[in-house]
Amino acid sequence: MHFTVIQTLTEMELLGDEWNTLLSNSASHVPFLRHEYLTAWWKTLGGGEWKQAELLIVTGRIDAGGPLVGIAPLFFTLNKENKPALMLLGSIEISDYLDVIAKPEDLAQFLEGLLEFLNGPAAPAWSVLDWHNLLESSLTLTILEELSLRRGYSFSKELLQHCPYIPLPGDWQSYLAGIDKKQRHEIRRKMRRALDFEKPVHWYIVEEVADLDEEIEAFLRLMAQDPQKDKFLSEMMRMQMKTALRAAFQAGWLQLAFIEVGGEKAAAYLNFDYGDHIWVYNSGLDVRFRDLSLGWVLLGYLIQWAIDRGRHCFDFMRGDEDYKYRFGAIDRRVVRVQVSRGRINPKHPAPQNHIAGMRLGA
Repeated sequence: MHFTVIQTLTEMELLGDEWNTLLSNSASHVPFLRHEYLTAWWKTLGGGEWKQAELLIVTGRIDAGGPLVGIAPLFFTLNKENKPALMLLGSIEISDYLDVIAKPEDLAQFLEGLLEFLNGPAAPAWSVLDWHNLLESSLTLTILEELSLRRGYSFSKELLQHCPYIPLPGDWQSYLAGIDKKQRHEIRRKMRRALDFEKPVHWYIVEEVADLDEEIEAFLRLMAQDPQKDKFLSEMMRMQMKTALRAAFQAGWLQLAFIEVGGEKAAAYLNFDYGDHIWVYNSGLDVRFRDLSLGWVLLGYLIQWAIDRGRHCFDFMRGDEDYKYRFGAIDRRVVRVQVSRGRINPKHPAPQNHIAGMRLGA
């Protein structure tokens, strides 16, 4: 396999169509691996999460002019333990699911060639591959462990956050019948109460590009009413989110939904409608309307919308908040994988970095 290193944003941007075409057939196919998302992430280093880093995307082809077979979207930095590390683009806090990109049938060959390439002179002096937020079902985990141990590297796996999700049935009534009776009653009661409120309650999904910037600003204002989220929303993080959301909208997979009371925005969900899944990324609520439980009401509408349009999964992503399970979610986890070889080349020191902030889930 022929490997190439991409170290500049210009080179990365040229790969867009090829990248997303391969991703559509990848063993791991999640929105956080989309070319436009990771390009936006790199421009701000995750909204300021990383202070310094070196881009190191490794691509694999069967031969120099052949089709793209695999992508390891990496960057070189010092990790949380101050070790020279190759990490996945998108790490750590604002990208829920990460992985390498390759078809299932090509993944083992790509990873084997990748480890060989990263042990050669073209790679920086890393001591650990430090990969966060791989789903525990990822094919990469088993293959990487076997290949690493075969090379004499150490391999460790650490369970991280819970990531509840709802497998969606074919109709709304079947969904309601499948959840706890008390919760089913609560969803129906709160949705009826919103409909019967003295002021009109209306929900919608943003569709017009002319409204997008104004709607993003409105969402950020709602989000910032939570003190923790307000602290999270630094200027750099706001820039990151706006860039990523515009890119997702242009690519057709942004779902920004609001519920209004008497024409005032009362609650919102920021989701991705991608690959027959709804991926719930964040939310905002006007505290004046807290007693109406409009976050729950809007969530109910969005689940019904997803079912009616044939979506297969409603993924709450990272965070084990109680309401996710009350809506019928099944648990799973993401993991952190570390592959260590314990060798450092002092001629190529790792850049310094600083980790700050967190992605506060919906």
